[in-house]
Amino acid sequence: MNAIIISLICALCWGVADLFYKAGTDNNDKHSHLKIAVWVGIAMVIMAVCCLPMSESHSSLGELFSKYFITYSPASVSYIVSMVIGYAGLRYLEVSIVSPVQNASGAFSAIAMVIYFTFFGKGNLWDEVSVIDIIGSIIIAAGIIALGIVEQKLSNKELDLTGENKKYRFGALALIFPILYCIFDTIGTSFDGVILEGKHGLGLGENDVLVLYGLTFFVAGIGCWLFMLIRNKKPYNPFKKSEIKKGAAATAEIGGQIFYVYAMAKNPVISAIVVSSYCIISVILSRIFLKEKLVASQYACVITVILGIILLGVSEGIGEM
Repeated sequence: MNAIIISLICALCWGVADLFYKAGTDNNDKHSHLKIAVWVGIAMVIMAVCCLPMSESHSSLGELFSKYFITYSPASVSYIVSMVIGYAGLRYLEVSIVSPVQNASGAFSAIAMVIYFTFFGKGNLWDEVSVIDIIGSIIIAAGIIALGIVEQKLSNKELDLTGENKKYRFGALALIFPILYCIFDTIGTSFDGVILEGKHGLGLGENDVLVLYGLTFFVAGIGCWLFMLIRNKKPYNPFKKSEIKKGAAATAEIGGQIFYVYAMAKNPVISAIVVSSYCIISVILSRIFLKEKLVASQYACVITVILGIILLGVSEGIGEM
């Protein structure tokens, strides 16, 4: 299975996760983002336990942590920070606005990885990037950015600009969440590419990364649970029926994480771009399940991204011939 297909499966999983993240977010609950983090921590530790026996080069968890925990910490910490920021931002912004803005990180991380592999990596990554790859990546990035602009304009017309809506969506908070997410996700994705890419990067095994990331997120989830226990004076129960949407989001999240890691190991630069297109899936799913309609400009953005993905698929196919 090539990197494009794996990346698209990841994008589908994360698009579904986005939908459930928003559905499971309570705008009136100031700890809603922490509760989501607890659920993702639970799902991640299950993933880590399942992947540990398949760890590529390590016989024990202690050996894995002693050799590579520090190496992978910048990536895992950056991801966890970006995701919790993203969960918090859903209280103030619509998914259709947040997702395209946040996913600009795909383009930024691709640029960062190209620079690293060119000047510090093992070999010349440009030998494996064709003109079609570059054109396709630019088209996808342009479509995602355009979608963010279109969604912002549409939301300006739809939102009630009085009272709390105006405060939440157009104040400083509305801007800082997606920007911070983009920054930290760019750092995490760039480190992942460098760590996972075997030919030009550090070549840390896929299952090793899944174990390290899953356990790190589990620790973060425990921290969130303890924080709420101290603040609220009562334990948070993630297994209540009312929390099932958070569980669904976490399940889709780990599905995407598994495919993401394998895609990044195959082709980190191209995969980062394709995976970032999951915002398109988020928008489409929100329209389907929330019964909202896409306007012509939104269709144009979606078609643009699809065209870019097709170009990358054609390039991948030519390269394997």
